[in-house]
Amino acid sequence: MSVLAKIVASRKARVAREFTDAVRADLVERAAHARPARPFSAALTAPQAVAVIAEVKRSSPSAGGIALGCDARAQAQAYERGHAAAISVLTEPERFGGSFEDLASVSAAVRVPVLCKDFVVDPAQVAAARAAGADAVLLMASVLGQDLPRYLDLTSRFGLEALVEVHDEAELALAVRSGARVVGVNARDLRTLAIDLERAHALVRRAREVADVVVAESGIRSRRDVEAAARAGADAVLVGTALMGAPSPEDAVRELTGVGKENGHA
Repeated sequence: MSVLAKIVASRKARVAREFTDAVRADLVERAAHARPARPFSAALTAPQAVAVIAEVKRSSPSAGGIALGCDARAQAQAYERGHAAAISVLTEPERFGGSFEDLASVSAAVRVPVLCKDFVVDPAQVAAARAAGADAVLLMASVLGQDLPRYLDLTSRFGLEALVEVHDEAELALAVRSGARVVGVNARDLRTLAIDLERAHALVRRAREVADVVVAESGIRSRRDVEAAARAGADAVLVGTALMGAPSPEDAVRELTGVGKENGHA
């Protein structure tokens, strides 16, 4: 099995085990009474500079333990002080050390939009994201396949925006057919964990032609990487590992901000 297949299998098993009928009903009720969602895509396109989505994650399959003792709330507040346009919070517990509790604490602590980043395999995860105060949720074309349109509709019905992640032309085509407006291009092949920035930049350029908002994901560690993403046409970058390992997350985010968008796209 590929790395992605193992993660998805384990997420399905855990969700089936933990999200009982009673839990699901409670999540839907809590989601209905959650605070109004903050505008996620608008936050990524409002500035003239490439927006930075700063990510909270304690570990990852590629990097191992990054910041295992991290206080998610404090980390997110540091990101916001560094002028992150949005915060991404991992809620996958086994390989990324995340939780919906982290998501709730971050959402309550910051004013910028918050993205729930998970391997969504069940509608209950979308309800849990909204109940915890998420403003947007990650949907992966590689995971959902032909179910993507259904999950986009579900996300919208919960009042959330969706960041639809793609890794190749076929997944981009699926995202566009499904009605995705915000597309994230992941430079990392989650089947092997290998990163190919050149291929990712080519896909960002293609996504620029067909999506309203384009986010470059993975492999971004420096301002130079943000500049390269900007040249390809990205509206925003999503950065996790480089920020989680920084001595000052606030300064690390600030160092990545202020890179002008290319070709005048808004």
